[in-house]
Amino acid sequence: MKVTSYRAPDSGGFAFTPENQAKADGYIARYPEGRQASAVLWLLYLAQDQNGGSIGQDQIDYVASYLEMAPIRVHEVASFFTMINEQPLGRHHIQVCRTTSCWLRGSDAISQACLEEAGVAKLGGTSDDGLFTVSEVECLGACANAPMFQVNDRNYHEDLTPETAKAVIRALREGKAVESGSQSGRVSSEPPREGRRTLLADAG
Repeated sequence: MKVTSYRAPDSGGFAFTPENQAKADGYIARYPEGRQASAVLWLLYLAQDQNGGSIGQDQIDYVASYLEMAPIRVHEVASFFTMINEQPLGRHHIQVCRTTSCWLRGSDAISQACLEEAGVAKLGGTSDDGLFTVSEVECLGACANAPMFQVNDRNYHEDLTPETAKAVIRALREGKAVESGSQSGRVSSEPPREGRRTLLADAG
């Protein structure tokens, strides 16, 4: 570790599982010798996943020690990227995309519907029952099927309306299976079925 006036990291007993340690070493091996700090985001994400969806000072200090970095340098990365959560989350993290395509197609109304149905007072907050956290995030890459939200970094729910957004949240609350992808019935990113025009349709 470089000479620094910052305190030494103290992980408080947190450590990667053997499986995550193997993954961490694999990520570090992607970078040239002496550049292991380049893997910091990968390791933060591993620590977050192992810690139940969020990180605290223990996880930041552990990653700092693993990569021979000052803890403040790791915190700078953790506080910049929205996929790193420094506060505990609900069981279902609803991440509403708010970038241009989604915003133009009504993401403000989707956010409001999510807050109402999930029982969350404000964006970034968590419901009293601990089931839901609702956040707004930047582009999630499903622009053709806007508006959309992501649940727990894994499941995309697209072509939302306030009503279908609430229906997804109700199903999650009840422990029911929820179909990922378009909530309007379209396949992939093809045009909506209503009013679709193709050469075959025109020929008929």
